Amino acid sequence: MELLAIAIPVFGLIAIGFVARWTGLLSETAGAGLSEFVFGCAVPTLIFRTLAEAKAPAAQPWGYWAAYFLGLAVVWALAMALARRRFGATHGLSVVAGFSAAQSNTVLVGIPVILRAYGEEGAVPLFLLIAIHLPITMTSATLLIEGAGGLDWRVLARRLALHPILLALFAGLAWRATGLALDGPPKSLIDSLASAAVPCALVSMGLALKQVGWPKERALLGLIVALKLVVHPALVWFFATRVFSMPPVWAGVAVLFAAMPSGSNAYLFAERYRTGVALSSGAIAASTALAALSVMLWLWLLGVAG
Repeated sequence: MELLAIAIPVFGLIAIGFVARWTGLLSETAGAGLSEFVFGCAVPTLIFRTLAEAKAPAAQPWGYWAAYFLGLAVVWALAMALARRRFGATHGLSVVAGFSAAQSNTVLVGIPVILRAYGEEGAVPLFLLIAIHLPITMTSATLLIEGAGGLDWRVLARRLALHPILLALFAGLAWRATGLALDGPPKSLIDSLASAAVPCALVSMGLALKQVGWPKERALLGLIVALKLVVHPALVWFFATRVFSMPPVWAGVAVLFAAMPSGSNAYLFAERYRTGVALSSGAIAASTALAALSVMLWLWLLGVAG
């Protein structure tokens, strides 16, 4: 019931967007405009705030990060390769498939589930992952799709230099290097923009579901959901418990983090590049629905259920 209570707001925001488009309350252009605002303004602000306020641990947990991101990289590569070879996907669609299979919903689902499972003991490893998760995945997806097609390196450099995600990444790191604290009116402004990222992204996704419908690539959608909810956490469990050494709570947090459904940033990325919009939005909706069961299974396997 607690997992369902977490999932209901996600579907509620998606439903608001779907009904608003279905009733004509919002026009066809509303979804594109809203997603453009989230991708170009709200999410970069969220990344900037995350990096600017992140506190570095005394010793960097390289094994912990490696366990999680090795699993993520394998799942991403598998999704891209299978999308191209088995389903004939274009490069752009395969990048969206990989992003959807690897990107976790950390804010709406991950934080409440993991803190409920491990309490304060799980807060440190949880937020250590959150601090670098979005910057790494968004930057990787951007480099993969922008670097394709044999672009001239000067054109690629110009695109990357002006990309909102990368600008936010560098700005956040630069601010953190100054040692200055975010407070006062600038802090309020940044918090307002950052807090709009998740709800606006989900409403925009509901608009897109009504506009583009469910994807035609149903088999590819099923593959992405299976990779996200089963293969990704299984790989992270292997790396965290069999390859690297870390406390059991840290390993459990990494596994649960990987077991979360697809995050809304995959949809924002797809909307930005006008490819795989139906696939990414369908993967988010389907994986969120099924996560109510799969996450309970992982909690049981990790010995924290009940």
